[in-house]
Amino acid sequence: MLVDTHCHLTHSRFSEDLGPLLSRAWSAGVGAVVAIASDLDDAARLRELVSRDRREPPEGGEGERGGGSKVEPARSSVQLFRTVGIHPHQASSAPDAPALEAAIREEAARAPAPVAVGECGLDFHYDFAPRPRQGELFERHLELAQELNLPVVVHCREAEAEMIPRVREAGEAGVRGVLHCYPGDLELLEVAMAAGWCVSFTGLVTFSSFDGREAVRQVPGGRYMLETDGPYMAPVPHRGKRNEPSFVPAIRDQVARIRGEPPAQVEEETTRTAGEFFGLSL
Repeated sequence: MLVDTHCHLTHSRFSEDLGPLLSRAWSAGVGAVVAIASDLDDAARLRELVSRDRREPPEGGEGERGGGSKVEPARSSVQLFRTVGIHPHQASSAPDAPALEAAIREEAARAPAPVAVGECGLDFHYDFAPRPRQGELFERHLELAQELNLPVVVHCREAEAEMIPRVREAGEAGVRGVLHCYPGDLELLEVAMAAGWCVSFTGLVTFSSFDGREAVRQVPGGRYMLETDGPYMAPVPHRGKRNEPSFVPAIRDQVARIRGEPPAQVEEETTRTAGEFFGLSL
């Protein structure tokens, strides 16, 4: 079984066919998806989505999974989990610290409980929010992750130098984290590993322009996961399409090629890591 550890299931590009999408994921061998929040409204929508998924009885009939074995139900047996947090792109519109902290605490206390804080972090590529504001918001998320005893899902784009001391300090404080959509910076990887953090790889590893193969090779087994970051960055051979959880096998296979390991080993290790990192009952 595979786990898509980062997918934006409430994105508008998924609004018309979420049920079939999850059925395709199940057929591709994906048994769980961690649905990622981008802001507080998104976190509330995810709560309802995960709640509805757990309330609704599966549809009747048979379906196929992976190697063609018959499974029940046809709709899908994909487990959904959720996070709570604010993406750095939304930092300018985020509440000030007291209100933000209260809102995340309140959302974290509601069932089904989130399995992580985030997506949060730093994005110096687009700079949709002032960098000081991004940094302040990120610090609040790290503090809340420590308080709530939850791991943190971290976005870092062209901000490695600023991320390194934050990861180091968070690790020293006992905060667990994952650097998602990891592009391959070796210095940040070394700091993340020393801090006890993980990284996760997307379809980016399948691109001919990807220059982070050494990071894929160096990260120890048990310290990395797989994700789509859907609907963005569909892997080869799906480039140009909307990305979705059923494409995780393409990412697994490319990671296996880069590492020189069997795909089954990559699948087993990353699923176990995802379960342990997020505390999932798979």
